[in-house]
Amino acid sequence: MERRRSFPDVLAGGIFVLIGGAFVVGSLSYELGTPLRMGPGYFPLLVGAVMAVLGLAIVLKGLIAGEVPSFGVVPWRAIVVIVLALLFFGFTVQGLGFVVASAVTAGLTTLASPRVRPLPALAVAVGLTVASTLIFVVGLQLRIPLWGPWLGF
Repeated sequence: MERRRSFPDVLAGGIFVLIGGAFVVGSLSYELGTPLRMGPGYFPLLVGAVMAVLGLAIVLKGLIAGEVPSFGVVPWRAIVVIVLALLFFGFTVQGLGFVVASAVTAGLTTLASPRVRPLPALAVAVGLTVASTLIFVVGLQLRIPLWGPWLGF
């Protein structure tokens, strides 16, 4: 009986191992500290090690179980709309302010689905804007202007 191997799994797992290994090697140049008093290299070391171990598991799965699932049709509309929404946010958050840029970005991302309806899309945009403002501006105290200079007020 011939074993089937999955080249995409082996390749993806190998990439995970390489990136995780790079994080581990890079973190060793910083002080690690202890679990109770973490240094700047502790978290990258931990994340890199976990990533490398998961990569090894994916490689082994690709070598042993090897079946390649079919993913179906690629949702190009969703990919394009979400990438454009993120670019919009990145380029306009300083000029429009966090509230407007977040609201427009959330509204744009709802267009990724062909089944979107106006009222739920508006509710999602308002909810995400309020939640992200409370989390990032109020809770984490990021220094992002709520209203930008492009608005004139």
